[in-house]
Amino acid sequence: MSWLVEPWQHAFMQHAFGAIILVGVISGVAGVFVTLRGLAFFGDALAHAVFPGIVIAHLLGGSVLIGALVAAIVVAFGVGAISQSGRVSNDTAIGILFAGGFAFGVALLSSERSYTRDLTAFLLGSILGVTRQDLAMTAGIGAVVLLTILWFRRELVVVAFDRTLAQANGINVWLFDQLFLVLLALAIVVSLQTVGNVLVLAMLVTPAATARLLTERLRTMVVLSALIGAVCGVAGLYVSFYRGVASGASVVLVTVGVFGIVYLFAPGTGVITARVARRVHYGHPERDAFPDQPETNAARRGTGRPSM
Repeated sequence: MSWLVEPWQHAFMQHAFGAIILVGVISGVAGVFVTLRGLAFFGDALAHAVFPGIVIAHLLGGSVLIGALVAAIVVAFGVGAISQSGRVSNDTAIGILFAGGFAFGVALLSSERSYTRDLTAFLLGSILGVTRQDLAMTAGIGAVVLLTILWFRRELVVVAFDRTLAQANGINVWLFDQLFLVLLALAIVVSLQTVGNVLVLAMLVTPAATARLLTERLRTMVVLSALIGAVCGVAGLYVSFYRGVASGASVVLVTVGVFGIVYLFAPGTGVITARVARRVHYGHPERDAFPDQPETNAARRGTGRPSM
């Protein structure tokens, strides 16, 4: 069992494990509402649109997380303000800000001599460089996101499932749309340093999609999504440590791998398990074609496999 303990003997790995567990839980919980509302594209666009904030903070020698946070909030409110006019659709506003923000960030960063190295770190993450200060900020932002979702869970659920019902109940749909966009922006910001700008969407969507294959109960789905995100994150770091794979990529690959397994073998709903269950329930067509066989007759008398 020494292989299980060895990574924890290094301080940088302890920080990395702490960061990925926090990110897994935060992204898992927020991701459930992202998938329910069909906002995966917005999550991806927002992750790219905050890029100039990251670059500006880097060039000024400040905190990358704070730079990303400011940019994320500005973009979230910008999308809401542009789409609110009714002349530009929500997805069009997202596309414009996504492309413009990312291009602006690349333009700023390209003026630096270390352009290629810095761009790689921003796009693919640098979880092994997480410090205690980064962990504290991630924990603080995560607490804000999780407590806000918990406090307004009823309104967020109603808006996600039935906007007409939400308006009939006196819920300010626009206000809670903006609130959720800000929460999503915060969840993306805390994920940037761990899995990077390119792969952040996978941490938002994949654990939630996996949990949705396992349960229809929203509360259970949220808990499962957070657990899957944290466990897959830790497993991905082990793979990265022992196989020399980029940490962000290994975390995402493990998460996608778990989704694939659940998609195929989830009890009752998996592609393969559902097919096997149907075959067991209805019997084998080739045996049903020969009703005089003893096994088929036994099944019809209720002493063998059921046949319909």
